[in-house]
Amino acid sequence: MDQRNMNAIEHLNEMRKRIIFTLIIFLLLFCLAFVFVEEIYQFLVKDLNFKLVVLGPSDVIYVYVILSGISAIAVTIPVAAHQIWLFVKPALSKKEQKLALAYIPALFLLFIAGISFGYFLLFPLVLTFLMSLSTEMFQAFFTTEKYFRFLLQMTLPFGILFELPVVIMFLTSLGVINPYRLQKIRKYAYFVLIVISVFITPPDFISDVLVIIPLILLYEGSVSVSKIVYKRKQRNEQIVDVKIAN
Repeated sequence: MDQRNMNAIEHLNEMRKRIIFTLIIFLLLFCLAFVFVEEIYQFLVKDLNFKLVVLGPSDVIYVYVILSGISAIAVTIPVAAHQIWLFVKPALSKKEQKLALAYIPALFLLFIAGISFGYFLLFPLVLTFLMSLSTEMFQAFFTTEKYFRFLLQMTLPFGILFELPVVIMFLTSLGVINPYRLQKIRKYAYFVLIVISVFITPPDFISDVLVIIPLILLYEGSVSVSKIVYKRKQRNEQIVDVKIAN
């Protein structure tokens, strides 16, 4: 077996080890969240002015699994990011290692910020609007399973999408992308974000608009952050060139 194949096998074994470790941490956190799922549930429904109902045992299991899973994912994100950093660390320079490590806390904080945005701002607005449509014609009747599925649709995607600025910053600092390339593909990015918003929101125009606007602002914010990182990177490279020339 030649050296190239041996290196590939070593990389695959290393990747498998990192993935298994992350999955173990996720399962442990999932079990811990499952123990405290009642407290999590009570926190999420404490401000509701209506009762949730279940139509069968499967609804109860669904809610337990969803609440435990989301809680475990939130806490596993920095662990997964750290494992990714350990995997790519040998291929990075000392400066790139420090840079990548600094982004790990930001990934976790932005995920929590995205979840909070969806839960505290967007979700109440959309729910209130949809409830207002049914007051005169229908008797509102919410199953626990459908309520939490709707809650999940309005929160989890934002936890993922709010990671965009950190990803853009990291890729810009590595020279993979630059703000001018992001500006050039802006219209395509807008189209993708619109498609995403349509898929992750309930089928009504107001919900789509309430999601599209923050996503577009998030993209423009990522472009602005990329400009800052790109200019700083160019400035540092110019300083290094001047020192070398002297």
